[in-house]
Amino acid sequence: MRNRTLSAGPDDAGCEDRVSEVVAAVIAGARRRAVRDGDAQLDTAHLLHGLLESDPEVREVFPGGPPQVIRLLGYLVQRVIGYGLRWSGTAEVSGAAPSAGSGMAGWSPAATAALDAAVRRAASRGGSRAGGLDLLAAFVRDQECRAMEVLRRAGVCVEPLVTALAVETCQQSTG
Repeated sequence: MRNRTLSAGPDDAGCEDRVSEVVAAVIAGARRRAVRDGDAQLDTAHLLHGLLESDPEVREVFPGGPPQVIRLLGYLVQRVIGYGLRWSGTAEVSGAAPSAGSGMAGWSPAATAALDAAVRRAASRGGSRAGGLDLLAAFVRDQECRAMEVLRRAGVCVEPLVTALAVETCQQSTG
């Protein structure tokens, strides 16, 4: 049995008012996945896994379509059965730094920074809550986070994804 160092409780309490219902469900699922896997922190790969499972808008934005999403989910499942073992017991290292005072217990700094960036992106397009596409866009901006490592290993070409997310932002701002 793995050592479960991440509590199953909502150490991220208070973020619900900053995210959509879908992203709140993604966060809850990511937390359960981290606990189940024995990970010390919820990281961006946990969040990416939840986004791909739960948010149809996120699945639709991938230029490679359903086959690419299936491949991504396959890589994320492999994490549980061996792919991610080299991450076990380690903190997610990233180029992003969370805003001062925004750290959430049980979250990697990269995951916290991604949520902060998603909230800022939502606000920039006039949204009051961050959606799944906002969170995905935050991962794409941080080339060193685990979510991006998964995307690269699954063969996702990031440039078309960046373009698709930019188009989606424009449509949300004007639509």
